[in-house]
Amino acid sequence: MIWNVKKENISFDLVLPTILGVFAFFLIVGPRALNPENIAWLEAGDPATHYLGWLFYRNSEWGFPVGLNSSYGLEIANSILYSDSNPFLAILFKPFHFLLPETFQYFGIWLLLCFVLQALFGWRLVGLVTSSNLLRLLGAGLIVFAPPMIWRLHGHLSLVGHFLIVASLYLAFNSNLLQRKLSWGLLLAVAALVHAYLLAIVLAIWLVDLFSRAIKARISWRSSAYEFSVLGLLLGFACWQAGYFSVGSGVSSSGFGFYRMNVLSLFDSSGWSYLFRDFPEAAGDYEGFNYLGLGSIFLLVLSFPFILNIKKEAACLFREYYFFFILFTLFFLFAITNSIGVGLFELKYPLPDFFLQLANTFRASGRIFWPVFYVITFLLIVFVIKSFDARTAGFVLGLALLFQIVDTSSGWLPIRGKNMVESSPKWSSPLVSKFWADAATNYQNVRRIPVGNHSSDWQVFAYYAGKHGLNTDSVYLARVDSVSLAKAQQQASEPVRNGSFNRDSLYILDDSSFREAVLAGDSSVDLFARVDGFNVVAPGWKDCADCEFSGEEIKVEDLFDPISPGAKLGFDSTGEGVSYLLTGWSSPESWGTWSASRSATIFLNISPSQVHSVFIDFNALISPSHPIQRVDI
Repeated sequence: MIWNVKKENISFDLVLPTILGVFAFFLIVGPRALNPENIAWLEAGDPATHYLGWLFYRNSEWGFPVGLNSSYGLEIANSILYSDSNPFLAILFKPFHFLLPETFQYFGIWLLLCFVLQALFGWRLVGLVTSSNLLRLLGAGLIVFAPPMIWRLHGHLSLVGHFLIVASLYLAFNSNLLQRKLSWGLLLAVAALVHAYLLAIVLAIWLVDLFSRAIKARISWRSSAYEFSVLGLLLGFACWQAGYFSVGSGVSSSGFGFYRMNVLSLFDSSGWSYLFRDFPEAAGDYEGFNYLGLGSIFLLVLSFPFILNIKKEAACLFREYYFFFILFTLFFLFAITNSIGVGLFELKYPLPDFFLQLANTFRASGRIFWPVFYVITFLLIVFVIKSFDARTAGFVLGLALLFQIVDTSSGWLPIRGKNMVESSPKWSSPLVSKFWADAATNYQNVRRIPVGNHSSDWQVFAYYAGKHGLNTDSVYLARVDSVSLAKAQQQASEPVRNGSFNRDSLYILDDSSFREAVLAGDSSVDLFARVDGFNVVAPGWKDCADCEFSGEEIKVEDLFDPISPGAKLGFDSTGEGVSYLLTGWSSPESWGTWSASRSATIFLNISPSQVHSVFIDFNALISPSHPIQRVDI
C-alpha cells in the first residue's frame, strides 16, 4: 500500500474526533433527540416505522432467530430488520426492556454514535496520509459534513451509519492493519445488524480487499481462504439472527432504474446549497442524492489544474488499487442503472431479466455510490495534503470545511427544525373515544380488513396496538412475503363473508368489507359501529357484561340510502347504483359494471310496503362458442 500509518497519540486519536462528532451532532440534529422518552421527532414518515417496529419488538417474547418480530404483522410478520428499526440496538436493548421507561427510543443515541464514529474513522482514514492533528481534524470534518449521510436524517435513520463505509475504506487502505480478521469480522457483523445496503457495500469492499491482498502475496492464499470461511460463517450467522431470511418470496421488489443516481448528482445541490441551484431530475433520482458540497467542490476546482500533471502518481495509484478501481466503477454503474439519467435526459439499455430481478433486491441503487463518494472526498483531501505545505494545506482545508458547513446548512437546518420539535412521550391520535381503551382490555389483536402492507391509516392502529400491548397486522414493512400476504388476505375475507369473527381480535374494515360484514354478521352478539370515523367490528362485545358503547352503532339499513319507488339506478362509473354493489363486481366503467366472479351481490334498500317489483336490465356475455349463459337471481 502507498499509505504510511504514523504512530498515533492515543488521547488526540480519540478526543479530537469525538469532539468533532459531538459538535456536528448537536449542530445538525440537536439535543432533544437524545431524550430517550421523547418520540415527538419520530412521529412522521419512516422514523415512525422504525420506532413502531421497536415498540412491538421490545414487548414481544424472544423468538428464534432473535430478530423475529411476530407481534408486528401477525400472519405477514417477519423481523425487526424489515421495519428498519436497527436490529443492532434493538437486540442490545431488548433484554433490559423491563428496566426501560414505558416510552423509550434509542434512535437519538444511534445518531450521536453515527456522527462520532464518522469523525473517528474519518480521522483515521486521513491519518493514513498525514500525522498532523490539524489536517486530520479538518479532513475528518469534510467527511462528517457529507451531504449524502446527513440527508438520510430525513427518514432512514439506520442509513445514517455511513461510518461503516468509511471504516471499511480505512481497513482496506491500511497497509499496517493489525488483527485483520477481528476488525473485518466485527465490521461485517455490525453492518449486517444495521442495514442490508450498508452490509452489501462493506461486504464488497472486504471481498475485494481480501482478493487483492492474496493476489499481491501480502497474505497467503491459505490465510485468505481461512478468513473467507470464518468471516463468511460469522456473517451468515449474524444475518440469520437479524432475520434476513424471514421473508421468502418478497425480498426482490421493484424500482431498480427508478431509484437511481443521476449522473449530475455530485453537483446537484437539490436544495442543499445557497449558491448552486437544483438541477431538474426524474422523480426517483432523490435516492441517488450524492451532492459533494461547496467545500469539496472548492477543493476539486482548486485541484483540477494540478491533477493533469500527476500522471505518474495516478498510474501508481491505479496499479496499487487496480481491483478497487474496478469495484468502484461497478458501484457507479449499478448506481446509475440501465436507465441512465443526465438531468432530465434519459438513456436506457436492456438487461437480462434474471439480473433485473437480482438487482431489485437493492432497488434503491443510488445508495450504492456512497463508497465512491467518500473515495472522491478522501482523494481531494489527500491531494491538498500532498500538494501544499502543512500551513497552506491547513488553511485550504479549513476554508473548505467552513464552506461545507455554512453552505449545506441550507439542507440540514430544516432537518434540525423537525428534530427540535417540542419533546413528548406520546403521539397524537384520532382515536379519542373511550371505546378504544375498553377494547384494548378485551382483545389481543387488532386486525385490518383487507390485509395489506402500508394500508391507509396503518400508523394510527399500529401505535394504538403497540401502546396497549396488542398484536396487529396494521404495519409498514420494507419487505413482505407475497405468499404469506396472499394467504392472509384470503383468510381475512372468510369472516367477512360468513360473519364468524375471531373473538380475540378487534377488526377495522374498509367501507366495502364493512358493508358485507354487517349484512353477514350477527348484530345481537357483535358490535358493528363507526368510531372516530373508522369502521369497527367488535366480536362478542354484546356478550361482555363490562363492555359499554354509546357511539354510532351501524345496522344494515344505515349503510344504504333508501330507494324510492320508480327510481332508476345506473351502474356505470358515475351511476347511483354503484354504492349498492357489494361483492363479486369489477370496477365500474363508463358503460356499466362486469360481474367478476360466479356470484355477485347487490343490496337494495327498499320498503316492501311501497315497492312490489324490481326490474333488472342486464346483458349476458354470449358468443358463437358460448351461446347460452344461465343467470340465477
